[in-house]
Amino acid sequence: MRIAVLAKQVPDTSSGRRFEGSRLVRGEDDVLNEFDENAVEAAAELVAAHGGEVLAVSMGPEDASDALVRCLALGADSAYLLSDPLLENADVTVTARALAALISLLAEEEAIDLVLCGMAASDAMTSMLPAALAAVMNVPLVSQVRELTVDPDSGHVQALRSVDGVDETLRAPLPAVISVTDQLNEPRFPGFKDLKAARMKPLVQAELDDVAGYDPTGCLSELVSGARSEMPLGVVSMTEHNRGGSGEVFTDTGDGGTRLAEFIEEKMK
Repeated sequence: MRIAVLAKQVPDTSSGRRFEGSRLVRGEDDVLNEFDENAVEAAAELVAAHGGEVLAVSMGPEDASDALVRCLALGADSAYLLSDPLLENADVTVTARALAALISLLAEEEAIDLVLCGMAASDAMTSMLPAALAAVMNVPLVSQVRELTVDPDSGHVQALRSVDGVDETLRAPLPAVISVTDQLNEPRFPGFKDLKAARMKPLVQAELDDVAGYDPTGCLSELVSGARSEMPLGVVSMTEHNRGGSGEVFTDTGDGGTRLAEFIEEKMK
């Protein structure tokens, strides 16, 4: 099996996020998107069971290669970064076209059987990319997957997901796009040997001009030629939510639980 895993470098949520105008500041304490680690682990486990290789794929600035090195340490065999100033501030539709074009380029060497990705990226949390990518690639999408099995012989994938209190078991032909939840597995923690080995694995960087011809919509070619000067979808404004008030502090002198319950009861009236 040849599995492509989408990876994204995002601001570390534990270190706080900083905004400048309507833009989220990147490049400060950036890390691999946490949900993508589950996708890499799933791909590595499938390849261990059925054979094949895992290709980590990303789009972003040059320092996004750090996230790909993390993927290589987690079990990916090679990594590919699409980085170009023309893709700065790309919306989800352009991002989907660019990643689909990169995957199509990689598929020229050998077909891609499956595309795995995390259920969301922690910077924007739109969860829109998997569906957009599947639409561009014209392949099935199964989202929010918490159990996954693949039968390479029959060329099908079977997935279990929970939606609105209902457990669904879905079956789809390969190739397909699958977004996974953090319930699917527990990503491995790379040791020193894994981190060292990751530096020896292939990490290839591509530019927009390398993949534009693989986009049937022509959108990427328009960006290269300058015919398109802005993204179809753009952020107009961004405002942080600030919690009002300083709250009320209870000093626990043995009756803290009772006082807290009374406080909540009073506020709910």
